[in-house]
Amino acid sequence: MKIAIHPSGGFAGRWIAYCREKSIPYKIVNCYDNTIIKQLEDCDALMWHFSHAHPKDFLFAKQLLYAIQLTGKKVFPDFHTIWHFDDKTGQKYLLEAIHTPIAPTYVFYSKYEALDWLSATTLPKVFKLRSGAGSCHVKLVKTKQKASKMIKKMFGKGFSQYDKWGNLKERIYQYKKGKTTLFNVLKGVVRLIYPTDFAKIAGREKGYVYFQDFFPNKFDIRIVVVGNKAFGIKRMVRSNDFRASGSGCIIHRKSEIDERCVQIAFETNDVLQSQSVAYDFIYDYNNNPLIIEISYGFSPEGYEDCEGYWDKNLNWHHGSFNPYGWMIDNLLE
Repeated sequence: MKIAIHPSGGFAGRWIAYCREKSIPYKIVNCYDNTIIKQLEDCDALMWHFSHAHPKDFLFAKQLLYAIQLTGKKVFPDFHTIWHFDDKTGQKYLLEAIHTPIAPTYVFYSKYEALDWLSATTLPKVFKLRSGAGSCHVKLVKTKQKASKMIKKMFGKGFSQYDKWGNLKERIYQYKKGKTTLFNVLKGVVRLIYPTDFAKIAGREKGYVYFQDFFPNKFDIRIVVVGNKAFGIKRMVRSNDFRASGSGCIIHRKSEIDERCVQIAFETNDVLQSQSVAYDFIYDYNNNPLIIEISYGFSPEGYEDCEGYWDKNLNWHHGSFNPYGWMIDNLLE
């Protein structure tokens, strides 16, 4: 089998290194090129770690991968893995339909239905946009006045997918932690005036509203399942905040990972049949794990210090591992 790889960063460099190490035939292709279909003629599979926040990827990545899969070639990620990627409303319906434990989630497509619900519900609630990652546009709404304002905005002019003030605060947060430069902070200031290309293409999110029940947690647990193996991290929330995603405060010790989350992740993926999926868990008031979001992709750097992985029988395998090689091996099988 000959594998086509788009060198987009993320997983791609690790895929290429694994193919070289194992003498697996591969070819570098350009998924952005008008001739991509022709480039794939002598290949049996296509692997592309595309990004939800890249302007070009946003326009056509899923459609290209679905088209290639329909021809009988193998792709990573495939339909089962990505149809719900960066789509929290789709994830709500999917996870509710298969009866996996998720945080109670509320989606409305009518302003008046949303306001009626608000009048009877309890707060606080967590407001999110349908798309976005790294805690972008994730807000804790504590008052009905604030919730009502957000509902009306979502059914009015809506929200840009690029949270310019939130992004600047994130850059300052990362700068204080020594994880970015002052120049990057200044770029965030410029973005207050000049939006990103992605924001221009994606437009504004509106015409719906999305809330989740809030459960106070000091951390979340992320379990990544690749085939019949899983690994995980514990992410601490930010200082004076409730969000863990994107905090950069990661604990990799096995002893800190709740194996109930691992079990739920495997059981859920038995139904989803995703090639790669990261499950984010928090806990309810009775200490039961609940899924809040899922995603096929993840930042490799955040998992390099994991102590090992679990197989599907929850047997622990201590030591280093290569999940990007697993992705290729599973594709070859």
